[in-house]
Amino acid sequence: MRLEVPAGSVPEWLRGVAEHDPEDPTGTNPVLSRTTMRRFVSAAVRSRDASVLVLFSGSVQSDPQARGGLPADADVLLTQRAATLRQHSGQVAFPGGGVEPQDTGPISTALREAQEETGLDPQSVEPIRVLPKIFVPPSRFDVTPIVAYWRTPGEVGVVSETEASRVVRVPIADLIDPANRFVVRHPLGYMGPAFAVDGMLVWGFTAGVLAGLLAVSGWEHEWDHHDVRDLQASLAAVGMTL
Repeated sequence: MRLEVPAGSVPEWLRGVAEHDPEDPTGTNPVLSRTTMRRFVSAAVRSRDASVLVLFSGSVQSDPQARGGLPADADVLLTQRAATLRQHSGQVAFPGGGVEPQDTGPISTALREAQEETGLDPQSVEPIRVLPKIFVPPSRFDVTPIVAYWRTPGEVGVVSETEASRVVRVPIADLIDPANRFVVRHPLGYMGPAFAVDGMLVWGFTAGVLAGLLAVSGWEHEWDHHDVRDLQASLAAVGMTL
């Protein structure tokens, strides 16, 4: 869903992710297929709504020398979930979580959760796109990604160690580096895009959303989507586990 944002308020280099839904040109991103999965899921399976914040920051001005105008300081905010959490423990994720009664919509949920997890000021965040819901089978969440711009980033960090072990701003340049991209295969058969960045393996839902957005961003470099690696071995290489 396009948001009614003032003309010219979205930096030119972010227009691709602001104006287009994520895409899967390589056929390696099953996460995106789950935007339509809910209609086929049995009514007996109860799901809960959730939102995540896909928060980009970087200079307002595009870099005319870079692909898609991507400025050198562009990054995205990620967290590493605490190893003690019941669901998706230890995984790299966008800030976010389940809807609470006080929330007024998916944007409200994403901003509240991001503040609780990272300490960011919600007033400093400019939402620019509400993406279609994506069903996450393991947790039975219907997750709405909120794409946003952080024009003036503030200080962030781990607020509660029971929620997150790390809060990091990952450079987009690292995510689009073909050397950091490949496909992982889960022991149970799942295959999907992955990124090895900042001593972490980004895979699953988070990698799927990132890969889908990069595909429409104009920043992406060609990468070897035929490079398929074992998920457990890839996690072990950066000190992580399933």
